[in-house]
Formats: sequence, C-alpha cells, structure tokens
Amino acid sequence: MNSNYDYRINIVLIGDSGVGKTSLLIRYFDGTFTEPYNTTIGVEFKIKTIEMNEKIYKFLVWDTAGAERFRAVTRSYYRGAHGIMVIYDVTNQDSFDNLKIWIQQIQAFANDNVNIMLIGAKSDLVSKKVIDTETGEKFAEQLGIPFFETSSKENINVNEAFETFFKQVGTRAVQTNDPNIKNQNKNQNQNQNQNKTNCCF
Repeated sequence: MNSNYDYRINIVLIGDSGVGKTSLLIRYFDGTFTEPYNTTIGVEFKIKTIEMNEKIYKFLVWDTAGAERFRAVTRSYYRGAHGIMVIYDVTNQDSFDNLKIWIQQIQAFANDNVNIMLIGAKSDLVSKKVIDTETGEKFAEQLGIPFFETSSKENINVNEAFETFFKQVGTRAVQTNDPNIKNQNKNQNQNQNQNKTNCCF
C-alpha cells in the first residue's frame, strides 16, 4: 500500500443485507451503477486519498455483509473504525426498524468517539418508498448524527454524503490526536529519499 500519506482513516458501512451498501460504494468510487445480484460475503474495501488542510488522508472504506451469519465478522471491524455509515433502504420497513440493532452494536463494540452517519438508500424508488424523509431525519436528529437520502442508481447525494463524512471523520480523528491514524513510515521514507538524494549527484 502506498505510504505517501499523513493519516489513515477507517470507514465502515453497515446495515441489513440488500439495502444498497455495495451499490453506494461502487457509485462513489467507480462512478457506475449495476443492479446488485450477489450479497457481500465477509468484508470488502476501497481506498480514497484526499488532500485536506495541506495533509494527505487515506480513507479505507469497508463494505460489510449485512446477513445475520456474518454479523460476528462485521462486529470485528467496529473497534478500528473512525467512522460508521449506517444504511437502510427507504423501501424496506424492516431495514429501518433494524437500525436500533445496528446502533446498539456500535455502542457495544465501537470506540466511544466514533463518527456515525445515517443513510437512507434507494431514494429514486419514490413509488415504493415506505420510510419518508422526515422519519429518517427525526431518527438521525435523536442520535445527533448527520443524515442523507441517496440514490446510487441516479447518483443523488452520493458524493455529498461521502465527502461530508470524510471531512467530519478526518477532522475529528486529528483533533482527538488518535495515534492510530498517523502514518509512522512517511517521515522515515522521506528521510531515506533525502539521504539518497544527498549521497549521489
């Protein structure tokens, strides 16, 4: 993995199986959309490098399986997460009702100062929508967390949600002086490169 960065941040996507976590990830990172046909097995991730405040942040975004049989695997990623995006499907009442379970798991297994964002996915399916925007906003407000409704298919609010969260998580992680996010190898690599430059003409 390229070591030319200042901070490494872990973001985890959680939510019931089929709510659109993978589609959201692919839309943001690859700029494409395909109808999902396989559920995520275990955990997959993508990397985004962003410059903020004259520092380089490397965000590792982990796409977790929502199925019950993978919950133990998913929980193992909570502790190392700096930010967690909790996703439900606006056309699926059960996925919204189960948010309480996902939040309880965050409270039980994640760090106390982890950032959380609520995402209502598939907002383009207006005729099938059963969770209105106000209900999602109220749930997020009760927790004191940001909320976005998104559509991976129509590319609505996807970039805005990720970029807002990246900024919030990155800023908070640096302000709390989390030692786990600093790239300890960067200065060493820079010194090595400087030595190489000085020794030879």
